[in-house]
Amino acid sequence: MSGLFSHLTGTGGNDDTELYTSYETYTPQYLPEPGTALKGHRILTEKDHIRVHKIARELFEKRGVYDMTFGYNLAKLNLDTRHPEAGYRYALDGDDDSVLHAEFTPTTPFCPQSDTLTIGSFRAWNGLAEQHEFDIVKVSVAATHHRSDNINAELRALEQQLLKTGSISGADFSDLDSMQAPTEEYPSPDKQPEAPF
Repeated sequence: MSGLFSHLTGTGGNDDTELYTSYETYTPQYLPEPGTALKGHRILTEKDHIRVHKIARELFEKRGVYDMTFGYNLAKLNLDTRHPEAGYRYALDGDDDSVLHAEFTPTTPFCPQSDTLTIGSFRAWNGLAEQHEFDIVKVSVAATHHRSDNINAELRALEQQLLKTGSISGADFSDLDSMQAPTEEYPSPDKQPEAPF
């Protein structure tokens, strides 16, 4: 595939080497700055970041956590040089190495996929817990997103359910306002693509 479409999607052979960095390298100039969710924790860099992000790629592939705008595994956003301030950063909990914090920074402050992508990420990490060493992975969306408080409330509810029941299925968000996106900013549910996880 070549031409404009391959340039936009990153599926062209030669374009990939120009548009994306590698899963094997740590390139902070193409990663978001750690945000408030990682404050006070031990930010992963270099080989530690590379190792954890490779795990994320494998888990996202198994659970179908894909960015529907770009058509690729969400982990690839970290490699996309067109969006150097977007993607995931990781930190070990300041008090407990068995807890991983993962903070997602979307490409724009109004990204309508942010709740779907972060909840999908949470389910991938914690639903496939046997494939990594962490007891729990706490996922957050960066404070730069305009609905970060609401989305993070959903994610904390999932955490509490997981800790209480050992399960992440059937979470009850009935007491949260976060699922009610403003109708003028987001398409109706029947027009949104179904999440594959």
